[in-house]
Amino acid sequence: MSASSTHAASSTGTARHRAVIIGGGFAGLAAARVLDGPDVDVVLIDRRNHHLFQPLLYQVATGGLSPANIAAPLRRLLRRQRRTRVLLGDVVDIDVAAKQVVLKDGASVPYDDLIVATGAVDTYFGHDDWRAHAPSLKTLEDARRIRHRVLGAFEAAERVDDPAQRQALLTFVVVGGGPTGVELAGAIAEVAYRTLRGEFRALDTGAAKVILLEGADRVLGAFSPRLSTKAADGLRKLGVDVRTDAMVEMIDEGGLVVRETADGDGETLRIGTHNVFWAAGVRASSLGRRLAASIDDLALDHGGRVPVTPHCTVAGHDDLYVIGDLARFEDDAGAILPGLAPVAMQQGRYVAKRIRARLRGREIAGFTYLDKGNMATVGRTMAVAELGQLRFSGLIAWLAWLFIHLLYLAAFENRVLVMIQWGWNYVTRGRSARLISGTNPAERLPADGEAAPS
Repeated sequence: MSASSTHAASSTGTARHRAVIIGGGFAGLAAARVLDGPDVDVVLIDRRNHHLFQPLLYQVATGGLSPANIAAPLRRLLRRQRRTRVLLGDVVDIDVAAKQVVLKDGASVPYDDLIVATGAVDTYFGHDDWRAHAPSLKTLEDARRIRHRVLGAFEAAERVDDPAQRQALLTFVVVGGGPTGVELAGAIAEVAYRTLRGEFRALDTGAAKVILLEGADRVLGAFSPRLSTKAADGLRKLGVDVRTDAMVEMIDEGGLVVRETADGDGETLRIGTHNVFWAAGVRASSLGRRLAASIDDLALDHGGRVPVTPHCTVAGHDDLYVIGDLARFEDDAGAILPGLAPVAMQQGRYVAKRIRARLRGREIAGFTYLDKGNMATVGRTMAVAELGQLRFSGLIAWLAWLFIHLLYLAAFENRVLVMIQWGWNYVTRGRSARLISGTNPAERLPADGEAAPS
């Protein structure tokens, strides 16, 4: 069966129902697993061959875990589903009228039901030129790039004598105080102040500066104010300089300019650094715009998300589902569901059940999200958690965070590997995946005669 073929025929000569899923993330994989059965053919299309557990990317970026610990091949995850086919391809368009998905290489894949679950990408709020100087953390490639920068900064600093150059190399700035920014800043601080202590001869890694910038008045804005304060206090105990009401105005190769807005005077400050990491925002994937161009009267929201009905469908298209971070879903109270893994997984399972029910001539009620809470880790033995009405922090929250994240890993072998690695890291305070690949970090040193950043 080629990618552009018509529906596969069964042994009786009739065409089987085909459900096409775009995206092998939390939502797409959950849908594919539930759709498995004799009455439907499933085609899962993704531009990468693996499912990635994004919440643990920051640990790959700081050497705590290896990429293979948090990623699993999609074909392996779905190998027992005989009616599920995985295609490695980049979807560039959706022809709603013809009911076909168009791939970058020109091939097309027809569908009876389409599930679009392509998630979200980073956004620099109109300053795409900052991307070269401040990598984000959305993919394994991003994690490797950040790991190279973090570890390479210490290697390069070992070789310089000029105090200004060394301090620029040892200053790490994370932009964005959401869960990703908080977790990344805390992990970098642990690397600098604990993991690497005593490993260099001409460098005191304790002289590093880790700065977390947040434009709002507190970090972890989705959490209660009390837990936000707990998280900020935990970061400061690790040695992180937490600065709220701080808006980034410019990022270049030598650092960034920050405007402090708390007192209203808009005072600006330049921070000299070679290490800026972006965790300040996301926007929906570009397939939302493709859908809007193909469907009359479909208007995206300001974040590029597609408004959906209570059945997770696009209005007027009962065979077209949009789920996960790409969907704008309003619950009965009018609140928009957040872009979280539990939301995506529950929506994936729901739309699969609805498709299977409709094939049997039945209809099911609209999607209802079961809120299982929100969690973020700050550092070793410190996390914050909101589980229903329960709000707690510290060691208990950290243990709960470990357990829940192990549960959500897609493959059993990933759970075993991560559990063993976490146990070893806890006992030794080490990070065994501290590997630098690619260019020599010394190439980041200023050229002869070049001034260090101010």
